[in-house]
Amino acid sequence: MEAHAINRYIGTSPRKMRLVIDLIRGKSVPEALHILHFSTKHASRVAEKVLRSAVANLQNKDEAGRLEPEEIVVKRASVDGGMTMKRISPAPMGRAYRIRKRSNHVTIVVAAREQTVKQAPKPKERPKSKKAPQEPATAKMAPKSKKAPQEPAPAPAKAAPKKATT
Repeated sequence: MEAHAINRYIGTSPRKMRLVIDLIRGKSVPEALHILHFSTKHASRVAEKVLRSAVANLQNKDEAGRLEPEEIVVKRASVDGGMTMKRISPAPMGRAYRIRKRSNHVTIVVAAREQTVKQAPKPKERPKSKKAPQEPATAKMAPKSKKAPQEPAPAPAKAAPKKATT
C-alpha cells in the first residue's frame, strides 16, 4: 500500500530542492525525518512538511490499523520545475537585466515495508561445455631469451607409403 503528497509552487529553485530530496530517497521515515529536521538547508523545512503529509495520508488509508512509522519507507521522491516568474532589474547605461524567480513542485510517495522474508537465490551452475580444453596462451608463445636463440624443432619423419597387395 502506498500514498503520496504533492506540494506545488514552492518558492525555491528546483536545483536547491533536489539537493535535499536526494538525501531522503529510499530511507525509512524516521531516518528521513531526522535528516530533514537537522538539515541546514531552507528547503528541508518544506520537504519535511510534505513527508509528514504523505505519512499521514498512508496512515489514514490503512484500514487494518495504524502503521508504525518504522514500517514506512520513502518509495519515490521527485522535484519538478514549476512556473518561472520573470522580473526586470535596472542595469547601468539604461539597460535592464532579467531576473528569473523559479518555483518547483515536490512529490513524495511512501509505502509500507514488505515484511515477507525472501530466500536467497541458489547459485546457478555453469553449463559444461563439450569443447576440448584449450591450452593456455602462454604455452603457445615461445619464450624470449637474450642469451641464445632457440633451434627449431626437427620436422617429423614422413611415413613410407603403403604398398597395395594383390
